[in-house]
Amino acid sequence: MPGYAGGSLKNPTYDDVCDGRTGHAEAIRIEFDPSAISYRDLLTVFFATHDPTTLNRQGNDVGTQYRSIVLYAGTEQKKQAEGLIQELNDSSAFGEPVVTEVKPLGDFYEAEDYHRKYFANNSYQPYCQFIISPKLQKLHKRFADLLKSHGK
Repeated sequence: MPGYAGGSLKNPTYDDVCDGRTGHAEAIRIEFDPSAISYRDLLTVFFATHDPTTLNRQGNDVGTQYRSIVLYAGTEQKKQAEGLIQELNDSSAFGEPVVTEVKPLGDFYEAEDYHRKYFANNSYQPYCQFIISPKLQKLHKRFADLLKSHGK
């Protein structure tokens, strides 16, 4: 579920978050069954599918709302996220230090309807064709074993 989290404003809108003063990041809420996929696997996919080394930027998207952030639900998730970041930094996996924030989840606010299934509903848009589609192809190729057949 797309939405906003990590900030201070109650019930923010996309416009609120984009002005950079709410403290929120654009985020997705993932509910998962740990018997089907581990939190570690989810973190691995997360770090492999975006740039966790650039502060407040993802590609052409710039601002605090685009920072790399893990919002954890419980001390075990915090420990795993911090541990993986340490491993990535120790191995110089990205060539630069990981700047991903690790914070407690707190409140999550669902994004407006037009953000839901954005790629599926707008795949013809240049941003989707040139930015999102290659990322999805990379995800499907690299993590095919983690994807359910209906999710491919």
